[in-house]
Amino acid sequence: MTMFELKNHVLIVTGATGALGGALALSLAKAGAKLVLLGRNQLLLEELKEKLIPHSFVEYHVVDVMNRNALLQVREKLMAKLGRIDGLINAVGGNLPGAVIPDEQSVFDLSESDFDEVVDLNLKGTLVPCLVFGEIMAKQGKGSIVNYSSMTVDRVITRVVGYSAAKAAMENFTRWMAVEMALKFGDGIRVNAIAPGFFIGKQNHKLLLNEDGSLTQRGEKIIRNTPMKHFGEPEELCGAIHFLCSDSSRFVTGIVLPVDGGFSAFSGV
Repeated sequence: MTMFELKNHVLIVTGATGALGGALALSLAKAGAKLVLLGRNQLLLEELKEKLIPHSFVEYHVVDVMNRNALLQVREKLMAKLGRIDGLINAVGGNLPGAVIPDEQSVFDLSESDFDEVVDLNLKGTLVPCLVFGEIMAKQGKGSIVNYSSMTVDRVITRVVGYSAAKAAMENFTRWMAVEMALKFGDGIRVNAIAPGFFIGKQNHKLLLNEDGSLTQRGEKIIRNTPMKHFGEPEELCGAIHFLCSDSSRFVTGIVLPVDGGFSAFSGV
């Protein structure tokens, strides 16, 4: 067995047009995986495809990952064309202002509608693809699902109440799905998650960095509690996902793997 071998693996990636997802997609393409990208922004998907296509097979579908019927149509097309699904990587996620509590407000100012939308995106946005594409893996008796958890699950990260609740539920579902798939459909199907530490992306850039590139107060707190003393680089997530998608992790299921520079291990003392 070649360690981390992904050549010709058919991998579906949601949320690939973000900073972290884009770096992952490039890494997987360079490894020779056949990529199927799912997202809502056709322009961003087309730009990413053009970047990846010199390295491997890539196609995309403009779809809402919370729409089961739309995903079923994608699944039908994919199976007719490629014949199998080897992996699903659920990198979709996000937040909304009303589900974030600024310092000058309290939890009693929470927007319930934004909270609901954030929970749907981060929980249902993972749940529905797992059900639609995981069903093919169940029939195949083989496949790997990798979900995205967060540092907000095990430790209270102030402000992001909606995101925290959603990721906690999603992490529990990951473990539940891992047990369900192994017990009922065999030991060839694995369901795991990664828990990224703190990476600079579009959504959190202003929270962590000032305009001059220096750390905000929140950024300083994070670095102070990260033993490696820096934010992660998007490429630093790729090795963990290659591991979980490949047969190198064939006896690994139901785990959440932190990629966080030691943040989750550090007490702050």
